[in-house]
Amino acid sequence: MTLTTRQQEIKDEFVRVRGTWGEAWESMLRLDPGFLESYLRLSAVPWNRDRLPAKVKEFVYIAMDAAATHLYTPGIRQHVRAALGYGASAAEIMEVLQLTATLGIHACNIGVPLLLEVLEEEGLRDGPAPLDERRQELKAGFTRRRGYWHTFWDGLLELDPDLFEAYLDFSGVPWTTGVLEPKVKELIYIAFDASATHLYEPGLKLHMRNALGLGATAEEIMEVLAIVSVIGIHTVTEGAPILDEELRRVGEPNGDEPNGDGPNGDVLNGDADGGALVGDR
Repeated sequence: MTLTTRQQEIKDEFVRVRGTWGEAWESMLRLDPGFLESYLRLSAVPWNRDRLPAKVKEFVYIAMDAAATHLYTPGIRQHVRAALGYGASAAEIMEVLQLTATLGIHACNIGVPLLLEVLEEEGLRDGPAPLDERRQELKAGFTRRRGYWHTFWDGLLELDPDLFEAYLDFSGVPWTTGVLEPKVKELIYIAFDASATHLYEPGLKLHMRNALGLGATAEEIMEVLAIVSVIGIHTVTEGAPILDEELRRVGEPNGDEPNGDGPNGDVLNGDADGGALVGDR
């Protein structure tokens, strides 16, 4: 079906700014072009300025979408493809994924302090024990490899040095053989800690501090936050095509009707061209 003049203008601008189009955007365009236009303005903010290189912006999207708390596969694929298009290497993208895979340790970062509280309340622990030689070496190794120490590691080191040592090895891979500059690594941590599907405040504050210490600016960190702030659009990229299908099933106007009046008084008619992947940028 032929798009209205306004719909075509919105679509053309979306493709120009975003470099992508797909079924979900087509559904939004039919169902509520004003909403899609508003989302375009929001998602375009980080792309209307040059605080971070384009491929680093794409790394942030990959971290947000690939985080274990979200796992939005269409977005991962779109932004891996876009990152490669901006010149990213396989090693760089693999490192983004490796950094993001450390999210799971937050089970211990949250759980261990609570376990220590319970042990003390039950009379099974009376304050932290002095570090033995092995634990001192592990702490020094972590500080040397990662460049920082935080008190939320104290309890894990005390209660389970084997797990701490294994995590040190696992999380240290990008810091030992990785290719991204340290500042970018910290921006990746910020991305998934700030994500609405995770919101791990202790880690977020720590990695903001680390990033600033490695030369990041407040503007660069704000750009990461601006990018991650669009994660909520996945409600619509997943939901709008379903609504579209169900309207077709029950025979209700969904924008393909020649005279169907959509939200905001717009006439919605268009044809899905599919093709590009639907992500979140």
